[in-house]
Amino acid sequence: MSSVSFTVSAGTASRNYSWQHGSLLSALEQALSLTTSGLSDVRIVDSEGRSHSPSALYQRMFGPRTTDEAAPARARARAA
Repeated sequence: MSSVSFTVSAGTASRNYSWQHGSLLSALEQALSLTTSGLSDVRIVDSEGRSHSPSALYQRMFGPRTTDEAAPARARARAA
């Protein structure tokens, strides 16, 4: 039995980071948080080697966000 794992990777100008996750939702949550925090090139890679951006994976899982749903997230990002 093979286990499914997800690697979240992100970088700054001087360093690259990566974290392992056992679930897709925890990987997506961290990737979205890292993107909001300003890290660059945030990617989620599954055990098959497929690489996804956090926003593309979110849309694939939950569908596109409408303008009304996105407004609170943008307001929080500006406040941070």
